[in-house]
Order: sequence, then structure tokens, then C-alpha cells
Amino acid sequence: MATKELYIIRHGETEFNKRGFVQGSGIDSNLNDTGRRQAQAFFEHYRHVNFDKIYVSALKRTWQSVEPFFLKGVPMQVLPGLNEISWGHKEGKVLSNEDDLQYFDMLNSWRNGDLTVKVPGGESPLEVAERQKIAIRHIMQSIHEERVLVCMHGRAMRIILSLLLETPMTEMDKYDHGNLCLYVLHHDGEKFHLKIANSTEHFMHLPPAISNDKPHDFHAHKVVS
Repeated sequence: MATKELYIIRHGETEFNKRGFVQGSGIDSNLNDTGRRQAQAFFEHYRHVNFDKIYVSALKRTWQSVEPFFLKGVPMQVLPGLNEISWGHKEGKVLSNEDDLQYFDMLNSWRNGDLTVKVPGGESPLEVAERQKIAIRHIMQSIHEERVLVCMHGRAMRIILSLLLETPMTEMDKYDHGNLCLYVLHHDGEKFHLKIANSTEHFMHLPPAISNDKPHDFHAHKVVS
């Protein structure tokens, strides 16, 4: 297999992130002003990188995060396999303390090896991984694309990084992320190697309110993927 470099980013901030609402795959929200400024800062920092292709999820907050590259002429493709995990009946809600406890119980189940556990009406990590494998296969089989930009979502990023780097999904929480953070992976023809993890150096010149990496994920006191 040919060498390939993946720049994987999480989308910029949305009002759902800011206000602590659950998004998941069922809420198709726009970037807010902060998210758009984050996207522009990322573009200004990496506009010199010659991407052969952009891949985004089917949710508009991802393509809005990379729109400056698309307007520059980089071709873009939607891969629904990159969508965020579905949080089922929790989506669109601010969660209670009881919901928080249920969330942490679910995380503990995942860490202890039961990756089939999911929110009612939602997806499990194993289900997300199966659709991601289809997206990964498509990206990797496009051998003429040597350097690609992938924009996706928080929990989905943790799962796909586990797949690409061949680390246990039970340990996926080690892949920290904030809005518009960057991971860079290099494929040497045999396997992926992690080159950059959770970088936000592109926010260096932004005010703290814009550049601050907030906590992330599903529960009421954290910014939601």
C-alpha cells in the first residue's frame, strides 16, 4: 500500500457545544461565531499544506469547518461513515445529574471491554467502528491521494484513531480532543504512525475565549461532540 498522510480534525464550536447540549449524529447544527473563527484560524495556519482531498461527515458542522480549503479548490467528499456516534434519545437535550451517572457507567463498561453498551436508541462503539471501516477503506484505496484532510467529531475521532493506530478501543479516551484540534497520522505503506496529537497551535493568536480547549463529550457539564 502507498504511503499516505491524514490530517484529522474535529469540527469547530457550535451553539450546542457552547451551551452543553448533546449533539451526536441526530443534531445537524451550524458552527457559531467562535467555530467559524476557529475554522479560519486553522485555514490560515495550514493553507500552505497541499491537500489532495477533503473528507467530511454528512453533518454540516464538518464541511463548514473546512470550507476555506474547499473554496481554495481542494475537492471534498461526504462519507457518512465519519458521522458522530448516535446518542439516541439524549440528543438535543441538556442532561441531568442522573444522566451523567449513566454516562459514566457506560464509559466504565467500554473501558472494561463491553463495547456493545449504548444509549437507548443510539449506537455502540462497535457499531460506529463498523461504518468507519467502510470510510477508512475508501480513503486508503484512493492511492493517488497522498495527503488528505478529514473533519469529523469527538467520540467518532476516538474510535477511528483506535482503529487506525491499532490500539484497543477500551483505551480510546486517551485520545483527547477539543474543537478544531488536529491529529496527524502517517502511513508508511504498512501501518499508521501518530505524528501530531490534539494540536491547537493554530489558535496561538486567538483570544482565550476563542482558543480555549474545553472538555468534551456527552454529559451535562462538558461540551458535547
